[in-house]
Amino acid sequence: MGARQVGKTTLVRDLIDDTWQYISFDDLAQAEVARADPVGFIRNLPPTQIALDEVQRVPDILVAIKQAVDENRSPGRFLLTGSANAMLLPSVSDALVGRMEAVRLATLSECEIIGHSPTFLDAMLCGEAPTAKDVRVRDHLVRRIVTGCFPEPLLRESGKRLRAWYRQYLNTLIQRDLSDLSRIGNVEAMTRLLRLTAVLSGQLVNLADLGGRLGLSRITAGKYLALLEQLFLVERLPAWHASEYRRLVKTPKIHAVDTGMMCALRGITGRRLLRNPVELGSLLESFVYNELRKQALWMDDPLTFHHYRDKDQVEVDLVIEDAAGGCYGVQVKAAASLRAHDFGGLRRFRRAAGHRFRMGVLLYDGDHTTSFGDGLFAVPVGALWS
Repeated sequence: MGARQVGKTTLVRDLIDDTWQYISFDDLAQAEVARADPVGFIRNLPPTQIALDEVQRVPDILVAIKQAVDENRSPGRFLLTGSANAMLLPSVSDALVGRMEAVRLATLSECEIIGHSPTFLDAMLCGEAPTAKDVRVRDHLVRRIVTGCFPEPLLRESGKRLRAWYRQYLNTLIQRDLSDLSRIGNVEAMTRLLRLTAVLSGQLVNLADLGGRLGLSRITAGKYLALLEQLFLVERLPAWHASEYRRLVKTPKIHAVDTGMMCALRGITGRRLLRNPVELGSLLESFVYNELRKQALWMDDPLTFHHYRDKDQVEVDLVIEDAAGGCYGVQVKAAASLRAHDFGGLRRFRRAAGHRFRMGVLLYDGDHTTSFGDGLFAVPVGALWS
């Protein structure tokens, strides 16, 4: 599962061989036949392994697959791809529990793009401060933030062509994929919501306020935002909380899943980012969040992500919690200089987390990994991919 154009079909075609039957529901004829009789469609498939591409276009096919799996429990008969989170579809949320393993395919990570193995999370979880070979990476960061991490835009050098690709990509999603998932009563409002999430990425999301900006009710705004999540375009980042520490804000943040898409929606260029450190800082927070989320997908043990904010508006951009309950704070700063108060949020979080606190990292555009005492470190942002 993953957003359109992240490489699902390319990966599947690389994995299967001539013994497989490959069917794409982007083929309108195949999709219509499957919609008309999903059970008959599955039963009439040849007795071989089957790859079904873009299954969200025919959601009822998953119920038919459930029946086929129940009749024949041989594992690995079906390999499915979807540009929407199939497990969130109401018609199938229970049908395939225990019968399907879901694998998330994200956009390319910075490590994949430059050909390095990720070490940031491994080092942090082992109690070691991450280090970087690449330092003072401001210009590189700006290019990466504006380009984004979808495979196709990485091949386009012109900013104009980049923005054209993202515009066409988003138009296709709204006109095609959203109609497959749900009947949207107000397509214009959905388009404006998508643009608004690009502006609000990294900020707290209040559904009543969001609906007010769009002329929608709180319930409708929540429904539309959930659809964008279902298409892997945005993610809600829950607030970290502790039962013994009650002065915490519980409102989630939202993050767009790709900074290139955000820049295209907002008309942001690399030159503009270099002149505007505030915009660079907000985009960098989403960039770091997405990079660490991708690295977490490769870890053997699950990690959960949160943000921290208390009633005094003191915050930490990311809180990562391991399976044993250990907590790691990550704060993001676009500048190269450091001051003592830059660690204020991490210090406050360290007190709130108590014995669960393991490490706090301030990512900055600097030269060295430096200890600031009691498990707090300043780390060059290049450590994300070095």
